[in-house]
Amino acid sequence: MTEGAGLGAGEVPEDLTAAEAGMWQAFRNGSVYDLSSGDPVVDDPHGGHPWGEDRTVRARIVCWLLLDGPPALAGRVSSLKLAGLRVSGSLDLAGGTVVPYTEMRQCRFEQDVLLPEARFTTLRMVDCSVPRLEAARVQTEGDLHLPRCRFHRGIRLTDAQIGTDLMLNQAVVHRDRSGRSVAADGLTVGQDLQAELLESHGELSLRAATIGVSLSLRGARLANPYARLALNAPQLTVERSLYLTPAGVGAQAMSGMTPAQGTRIQRFECEGGIRLDDGRFGDAVDFERARFTLTDDQELSLRRMQTPELRFLGEQPARGRVVLSGAKIINLMDRADAWPGPGRLHMGGFFYENLVPRGPFSLAERLDWVAAATAEYNPE
Repeated sequence: MTEGAGLGAGEVPEDLTAAEAGMWQAFRNGSVYDLSSGDPVVDDPHGGHPWGEDRTVRARIVCWLLLDGPPALAGRVSSLKLAGLRVSGSLDLAGGTVVPYTEMRQCRFEQDVLLPEARFTTLRMVDCSVPRLEAARVQTEGDLHLPRCRFHRGIRLTDAQIGTDLMLNQAVVHRDRSGRSVAADGLTVGQDLQAELLESHGELSLRAATIGVSLSLRGARLANPYARLALNAPQLTVERSLYLTPAGVGAQAMSGMTPAQGTRIQRFECEGGIRLDDGRFGDAVDFERARFTLTDDQELSLRRMQTPELRFLGEQPARGRVVLSGAKIINLMDRADAWPGPGRLHMGGFFYENLVPRGPFSLAERLDWVAAATAEYNPE
């Protein structure tokens, strides 16, 4: 960047504020630059307490450090580790290559964060307030972590390539102008996509996404009363399992684990339709204790889905349809009271090998289950 022209290795630009000068030196030292006050009410990035100039840095200075920053001090590794800062202006790294490790905790961003086609090693934004994250085709060698962040106008991760894990645990994401909370069609994640206890207001779109290990929506709450779909993920490929199951809440809860006895539980809840048509899941699709709130014209659509095991163990939808037409399952693990009533279950061309009922499922109830499906259903 031209702003750095003429600066010696150890020099600090003259126009930096006191807060920016401190950030500059912390970058060279590889240390955390924390401007938090110590008062949790004041320091809440999502609260209404104003943060003044003493806690504010300009976005262009942050970009300067990440794209063309000064060399590290002897024996140190330069990195940007910020906590409790307000970033003014738009953080625009579009198309850039960011080499330093980058982590921002409990920061406030005044304007959108723009990362389309940028390259990172690892990027972590934890418990930050962000108007919108634009990151189409972003690439990371390592992780992209966005836990506990709040995005007021959505996230775009279309065709992004995440080298290892993508984390959205406990994030709150509101919809954009197109009605999407997370637009991630064509996303590729090398390992896990963790979105446990996610709160999504709008359409979560994962069309044709590929997840290298598992996709966890444990304890997530998806709500899209504005349109037909809350989760739109046709042609989704997950090498292992998709979890739409409960999560533990609180300090005792462990991500990715079955909640310990006595831990407060939050089940997966979805207000709006789910589309998993043509999905491929290497191990299982798990709906244990899931709750679906559908309108009469909305569906839990699993058309032509393929997986070794479907655990249909959620709460019976009061309205809407469950569609399994053309799906291929090896083990169907289900419960008698999980299925919707007559006229709301469609299984034309549904193929399974083994029935594994969880709890009582009498022959009479199984015949009723068959009768609840469309007329063309043929048990084999």
